[in-house]
Amino acid sequence: MNAQEFIGKWRQVELRERQACQEHFLDLCELVGHPKPAAFDPTGERFCFERGAKKLGGEDGWADVWRKGYFGWEYKGKRKDLKAAYKQLNDYREDLENPPLLVVCDMERIEIHTNFTNTDSQVYDLSLDDLATPEGMRTLRAVFFDPESLRPTRQRVEITKEVARNVGELAQALRSRGVDPHEAARFLDRLVFCMFAEDVGLLRKGLFGEVLANARQDPKRLRPMLATLFDAMASGGFFGSEEIKRFNGNLFNDAAVLELLPNEIKLLDAAAKADWSDVEPAVFGTLFERGLDPDKRSQIGAHFTSREDIETLVEPVVMQPLRREWDECREMVVSVLATGKKRPDNVGAALAAARVGVERGVAGAKPRPTKTPQPLSPAALRKARLEADTLVRNFLDRLASVKVLDPACGSGNFLYVTLQKLMGLEREVLGFAAAHGVPSFIPSVDPRQLHGIEINPYAAELAQMTVWIGYLQWMNQHGSPWPADPVLKPMDSIRCRDAILDLSDPEHPKEPDWPAVDFIVSNPPFLGGKLLRRGLTDAYVDDLFEVWRGRVPAEADLCCYWFEKARRQIEDGRCSRAGLLATQGIRGGANRKVLERIKQTGDIFFAVSDREWVLDGANVHVSMVGQDDGREQARVLNGVAVSRINADLGAATSTAAAKRLDENGNLSFMGITPSGPFVLSDQEARHLLGEPNPRCNPNSDVVRPWLNGQDLTRRSAGNWILDLGAVADEQGASLYERPFAVVKSRVEVARREYRTGGKNFWRFERPRPELRKAAAAMSRYLARSMVAKHGFLVFVDAIVVP
Repeated sequence: MNAQEFIGKWRQVELRERQACQEHFLDLCELVGHPKPAAFDPTGERFCFERGAKKLGGEDGWADVWRKGYFGWEYKGKRKDLKAAYKQLNDYREDLENPPLLVVCDMERIEIHTNFTNTDSQVYDLSLDDLATPEGMRTLRAVFFDPESLRPTRQRVEITKEVARNVGELAQALRSRGVDPHEAARFLDRLVFCMFAEDVGLLRKGLFGEVLANARQDPKRLRPMLATLFDAMASGGFFGSEEIKRFNGNLFNDAAVLELLPNEIKLLDAAAKADWSDVEPAVFGTLFERGLDPDKRSQIGAHFTSREDIETLVEPVVMQPLRREWDECREMVVSVLATGKKRPDNVGAALAAARVGVERGVAGAKPRPTKTPQPLSPAALRKARLEADTLVRNFLDRLASVKVLDPACGSGNFLYVTLQKLMGLEREVLGFAAAHGVPSFIPSVDPRQLHGIEINPYAAELAQMTVWIGYLQWMNQHGSPWPADPVLKPMDSIRCRDAILDLSDPEHPKEPDWPAVDFIVSNPPFLGGKLLRRGLTDAYVDDLFEVWRGRVPAEADLCCYWFEKARRQIEDGRCSRAGLLATQGIRGGANRKVLERIKQTGDIFFAVSDREWVLDGANVHVSMVGQDDGREQARVLNGVAVSRINADLGAATSTAAAKRLDENGNLSFMGITPSGPFVLSDQEARHLLGEPNPRCNPNSDVVRPWLNGQDLTRRSAGNWILDLGAVADEQGASLYERPFAVVKSRVEVARREYRTGGKNFWRFERPRPELRKAAAAMSRYLARSMVAKHGFLVFVDAIVVP
């Protein structure tokens, strides 16, 4: 059969799906020259019609055609909904061994959806007329002979990075001509959503591209056209002859539109050509932050937190207990439909009997007959179905009422991933209910179940858009209907405020309230304890220390305040489980105190002690910690089940419980804390060492080699330091003429900006006299870095200031 014969035959056929689908497929085999299923595989183990498959949720289904490692194929009648066919086939794909191609067909059209792991899904659409073209036949033959040739050439991550670069360059162009960053960002939010909406079908395909095409000839036309489009999207209405859905959700309120220059329209046009339907929502915060922050221009599109990284925390903290609840509910539904009882005397035997009629013994033993349950009477069956309906309805209501908080939500990445996981579980429940004759339910999981706290006003707005795009993207990928009017709804649950210090009354700072929720997941900001004053101002840090006194040590990293607040929420019954990220430093020193407090009022049930993470474009190592009130019985550390997780995020005997030995007193000390520019380069130090002094005291008394922890763990930088800390008073210090002059010119000015002011400016903030006294008679001492991953010791000459 040639292409013209095939087209002529199937253009006229009006048979229903069941009457025509197998003959249609056999004709396709003839058309491309491939053996038919029975000839190719008489056993049906690799290629067959009506391949049995379990749907998502466990019920039985059938794929119309299946070839192992090549495709799953689903037919519909002529001019029927292929989106529904794809949704149906998508439900089977796991049990079809995840074929690389998912094909749907109505005898006039063939849609080929690629299903390759970690790639952007691509759709090849073939009409009958396309089969008469070389390109159409090449694509069809690839389905039967070479699916790999249809693999998208670029992975989803690569496409996402390209999108980030394009929009980031546009953002930077706006910034470079003085446009307010937040005004530019809000405008770009709307443009991004328009491009996404076009590619998923919320706007007509090509509509946004046509707007840009009209502006190429006359750039001044773009602004009024976009304003009209944004107005229509805000309230619903018409854009020209196009009817536009009402989007609302605050995104298009006050639809300010910026004037774009020709080169900026060109950048937007390039961005619009990408396929936004499958772009990772996690990139949105990254691309805008790096496009609008001049300090991060070089990182545009370079890195963003992947979904897999976020799921590592969301799965054990949020989804694991919900899946356990669903497993229990599902078993009760199966039992009540089979026996009329939710919990018969032997639940396992009853469930097994309901499925296969025998109870299996231990491995190797013969099956032991069991009494097959008697069919329920019509009245008992009606009662059982009502009870099953109640069980499923209650669990779905539970899912739709779950509240999740990210108290440092940034652009919403943790929230959107959590929402998609909840939607996936809801879909599984709905599939199970349909398979067991339980009445249909309407999906109810909604973005407004998510709560966020974010101090940056733009990020708080962006989080809403990220969540909504993630929500709509999931619906598009799974063939779900779009939300009823309006498409977007306001998310007042994402609040713009400080999560750890309430300064609404500056004279009386206090601990802020967090909403009561079921789960907390978050990636709080990473800022070391020694950098708090530099990054947050002295006044803020003084208030922070006062409010959290006795709960978080003053030396602790900033993220520890989120850990302690989450612990208190759990202790007060305002949350059941929390999972947060921290730097690896959470395992030791002052930081570990917050984990010890968690162990006192609850427990740590999940931890990853060392995981690579991307922060500001650089790879860092983090720890992940899941905590609860102690109810969770399972403990998982670094992917392995353990009996306990200690405060140092280890499972061996806890070093946190070690007692101090009096014999070791005055043998170990912290190094000095300079608090000022006392450090000298090697060249500066050597010059000062050669300078004379009025009383002939050598400058080597106060110009000394200096080492920090990084010098020990890596190669020493060879720095020196001006150490006048042992000198009694300013007059004595001034006798070291040139060193004192350097300190006065450098340090005194800098110290005026510190809390201590310029008082005793020539001394270190913490000169450690006890350390000096203990080491006075020694030629060398042992040193180690307090924060290094491995605690090795190094001999250091006593002249060196640590």
